[in-house]
This record gives sequence, structure tokens and C-alpha cells, in this order.
Amino acid sequence: MDPLLIAFDSTQQALRAEMLLEYAEVEIDIRPTPKEITAGCALSIEFPQEALDQVRRIILDERVEIRGLFKPSGTGYEQLD
Repeated sequence: MDPLLIAFDSTQQALRAEMLLEYAEVEIDIRPTPKEITAGCALSIEFPQEALDQVRRIILDERVEIRGLFKPSGTGYEQLD
């Protein structure tokens, strides 16, 4: 399964999410935001699909501001609902 991606509008929120997800022991990778995703921040967080519910809960509970959650699709990325 392809990993999912969180894109951000600010570096501050990306770093905050990184800290929260690492604390929750979610396996993540920091990577450059793909050019197909328009976001205000050059950093994105990649995580396994199995962790989606946990990641969504952390984002909501901690009020992390994100551009969106994305999954790879064909030639680019598709935003999740």
C-alpha cells in the first residue's frame, strides 16, 4: 500500500504535527511537498495508510492546521475527504 501524505500551509504546523505524531509513535517521514500539491509549506509528512484514523484523530484533537490529506493516484495526488 502506498503511504499517505499530509500537506501544510505553514512550517510551524508541519513541525508541530511531526512532534505530535512521533510522540504517538506513528511511523512518519518528512519529505518535500510534491509540486502537484499546492501548499504554503515545502514540508509534508508521509505515513502508512494503516495509521490514517490515528493521524486524523491527532490532527483534530490537537487542532493542527493542514492543507489536506493526500493519496497517490496515477500521475499525481488526490485529496482525501
